[in-house]
Amino acid sequence: MAVHQSHYEPLPVSDLQRVLWCHRGSTGHVNQVWPRLYLGDAFTARDKAALRALGITHVLNAASGKYQINTGPEFYRDLNIDYYGIEAFDDPNFDLSVYFHPAAHFIKAGLQSAKGRVFVHCAMGISRAASLVLAFLMISEGFSLLDALRSVSEHRDISPNHGFLEQLRQLDIELAGKGRSLSSRTRNT
Repeated sequence: MAVHQSHYEPLPVSDLQRVLWCHRGSTGHVNQVWPRLYLGDAFTARDKAALRALGITHVLNAASGKYQINTGPEFYRDLNIDYYGIEAFDDPNFDLSVYFHPAAHFIKAGLQSAKGRVFVHCAMGISRAASLVLAFLMISEGFSLLDALRSVSEHRDISPNHGFLEQLRQLDIELAGKGRSLSSRTRNT
């Protein structure tokens, strides 16, 4: 059943935060949160041996830049890794939404490549990178925001800041308005 924007309203940010507080996953440096999709932190991003052991073929750095996690294509050259860097800040006022679709496209392309394994990270792997993984699940896999939160938080402790959660809510409304099919378990109304 297609759900139209006027009939679908995601949970408020405060309720989404409660969902995250009740669904705590692992707190390691890196966790597989979807088949061949890994979410983690700067420690793993700089650990070439760990990336090699995981078979990572694509890295999305959500904290790219000189004063953040300054890796980049040159850093991963000897691992033959495709790299996409986003100079995002973990600030509720930062507009991460402009990267939702490009990040989802990069992740999807990586997962569709032969033996593709994608590692998405920021400094701690709980806010910026987690938000981009949530956006991927919503855009490419048809998840509602609530289902994406539940799915990822089963595997990793995440905590997108309230500004990013609001941007993800707006994405959820947009996707529902475009006729995304939602199962009965994802409808809030």
